[in-house]
Amino acid sequence: MKIFTSAQIHELDQYTIEHEPIRSVDLMERAAKAITKAITEKWSTQTPVVVFAGPGNNGGDALAVGRLLAEQDYKVHIYLFNTNGKLSEDCAANKQRILDSRKLKDMLTEVIEEFDPPQLTAQTLVIDGLFGSGLTKPLAGGFASLVKYINQSPSFIVSIDLPSGLMTEDNTYNVRANIIKADLTLTLQQKKLAFLFPENQQFIGQLKILDIRLSEEGTQRIEAHYTMLEENDIRPRILHRNEYAHKGNMGHALVIAGSYGMAGAAVLATKACLRAGAGKVTVRTPRRNNDILQISVPEAIIDIDRDELYFNETVDTEDMDAVCIGPGLRQQENTAIAVISQIRRTQCPLVLDADALNVLANHRAWLQQLPKNIIMTPHPKEFDLLNGTACSDSYERLSKARNMAEHLNAYILLKGHYTALCLPNGQVIFNSTGNAGMATAGCGDVLAGIITALLARGYKHADACMVGMYLHGLAGDLAAKELGQESLLASDLIDYLPKAFRRIDD
Repeated sequence: MKIFTSAQIHELDQYTIEHEPIRSVDLMERAAKAITKAITEKWSTQTPVVVFAGPGNNGGDALAVGRLLAEQDYKVHIYLFNTNGKLSEDCAANKQRILDSRKLKDMLTEVIEEFDPPQLTAQTLVIDGLFGSGLTKPLAGGFASLVKYINQSPSFIVSIDLPSGLMTEDNTYNVRANIIKADLTLTLQQKKLAFLFPENQQFIGQLKILDIRLSEEGTQRIEAHYTMLEENDIRPRILHRNEYAHKGNMGHALVIAGSYGMAGAAVLATKACLRAGAGKVTVRTPRRNNDILQISVPEAIIDIDRDELYFNETVDTEDMDAVCIGPGLRQQENTAIAVISQIRRTQCPLVLDADALNVLANHRAWLQQLPKNIIMTPHPKEFDLLNGTACSDSYERLSKARNMAEHLNAYILLKGHYTALCLPNGQVIFNSTGNAGMATAGCGDVLAGIITALLARGYKHADACMVGMYLHGLAGDLAAKELGQESLLASDLIDYLPKAFRRIDD
């Protein structure tokens, strides 16, 4: 599923208007009917409704919704803010429709200079239609004061398309006190990029996507930099075993992981690698971890480092099909030297996770020595360290990860609720699976193990990343459905990985 920018949303609207064809005011009416239906399904006619409409097309949507609700006997009062004396064409048309009705015209108050705010009670439903996807700068002045007034009220707030004040993509320099905190956002046609960032969730509330039948042809024609993975995108990428498969042709993966006290990271990454279908998995780990690995993962080949406590010695990877470096390694100086030496001598596909990334963050000059097509799986803090500067919000971090992926010709999985895969060509693919129960230690080790297994199996780099992060999140969703989010462990993801594979197959 494509995720469009505000400019592309406008382009898709225009394409629909020109090629359906349909008048823009009639397309607005179609959207208003979808919004009204969502509201009437949730609130009865006994609920008093106050609508705040801005001067643009979001305000036009709000005027149309207010009119449609009033026609269904809801008690509605609309405040139309026309402080600059200029309404969009469709907003003006919807204003006139209300004024032309003897029954409805008294419900409209047009605010030009003075505004006497209405009393907003806990029983009031507020419909926010002040500003939508066309907003390009933070709200200020009277509109900022109005937003604060609405937010301080006990009313239930429904925002049309976006909470007013929230910009569609970049809110790095936005004034967050001047953004509507909606309880429900009824967005049109698709999620907006800003909805995928954790710091914006406080403004969105519950999210419902309404299909207003924008042109499918137009959607296909417009090239999007951002997409959201769906199950139908994953199914054709799955490589199935032939009947004569054996462990020798199902891929040999090497996992370099663990230090004294961090054997669990090695166990999780190795188990996940095996569960994800690698024919053989060798794990390189310090001597102190030998017994733990032998007992915990009897299917793996244990390759013991000469050091008792840490990874200190590189491994011959000539017979390997994929290598994972990083889970639980720690950052001793000898380990750091061994990590960069291992990266330089490895010729097969390579996944860097956890402490391998932290080592690079402490020796940033080494980033220029990374081979092309390397896969890195940082969480936000690890990426900030790798990048060398702390990012103020998720959009800024995503932009920098995207630039780094292009500069290094690398695949960067920026982990989060919507994990973002930044490709070398500048494209960004968001994952749609996963849940808050996965916010627990070890889940990243599992993801690294899964991707390494898929690479060893012969998946292309992009496919291994997409299939890996989707299955990882799906296993978490299946586990949470049976176990609940509060009690989820990283090892549960490994246990539910077979069900995730079966779900895709079925």
